[in-house]
Amino acid sequence: MRLSILDLAPIAPTETVRESLAGSVALAQEAERLGYERVWYAEHHNMPSIASSATSVLIAHVAAHTERIRLGSGGVMLPNHSPLVIAEQFGTLAELHPGRIDLGLGRAPGTDQRTWAALRRDIHASDRFPEDVVELQGYLAGASVVPGIRAIPGEGTRVPLVILGSSLFGAQLAARLGLPYAFASHFAPDALHQAVATYRETFRPSEQLDAPHVIAGINAVVAPTLEEARTMQQQVVRSRVKGILLRGNPIGQTIGDDELDALAASPQAAGILKMTQHTALGPGEQAAEQLRRFQVEADADELILAVHGTTAERVRALGLLEAAGALRDAEPAAEPAAG
Repeated sequence: MRLSILDLAPIAPTETVRESLAGSVALAQEAERLGYERVWYAEHHNMPSIASSATSVLIAHVAAHTERIRLGSGGVMLPNHSPLVIAEQFGTLAELHPGRIDLGLGRAPGTDQRTWAALRRDIHASDRFPEDVVELQGYLAGASVVPGIRAIPGEGTRVPLVILGSSLFGAQLAARLGLPYAFASHFAPDALHQAVATYRETFRPSEQLDAPHVIAGINAVVAPTLEEARTMQQQVVRSRVKGILLRGNPIGQTIGDDELDALAASPQAAGILKMTQHTALGPGEQAAEQLRRFQVEADADELILAVHGTTAERVRALGLLEAAGALRDAEPAAEPAAG
């Protein structure tokens, strides 16, 4: 299996932002030591429990504290930015850390409507996502589609692009542009099989990629014992219930575990529980076998793991999976692209 890590830079209730970011460095260093493929960071805004909003800055920091592992976005929410600015940011990263930078692109804003307004973005920006991807691709290739405009740094770096999605839209776009496709099955599992099938059936080879490449997301809750893993999973569910059902509600700051568990068992939480449908849970050997089965089920070339727990628990999980042989057949880290 080719295994990668999706790091949301979680801020635990007992952690500071600084401690969270230090945890991201520790996680990437362990992933590099053990031979994981890459680590990606997701852009989110106005979320008290996530520290990866300035995605390119975090990538730069982690890259400066690692040596070989690929790092990138999973993803940059392109409607929040101008393609030129992203080309310059990731072009700078590619010049500083050649051969190590990926640029995953999403169409969602990564936040709510009020926060999107605070980002000063046009509410219709998502409608221009395909055109913006092509514009960005042109800047990075040194073949700008905007007359007289060049990305410096960025021009000629050809940072490999990946389309992220959870629907047929992203699958169709990735296939049409000949780009790798990463499906967000770690939180939006419904369209996984249809989207991957559509992508593979309609893929057109490109300068970046000569054959389809599918990356599928899956949650990972890994501990030395099944009992501990189940306890950790219970905390994951509580956190999601609190974050989604009680968003913006002051009572969410004081509600106890028993009340959260009752909410998790309510009909309102059914959709939240479905978000964690694809989860590798248990000791290393058990979780590794679940990952192997999921890779076949998802028809994926690579899995990207959203590893849950404290920093120490997430670092420990990477080692448990490696010790269980999950990386035994992995190839050396490479771009998510050919050519």
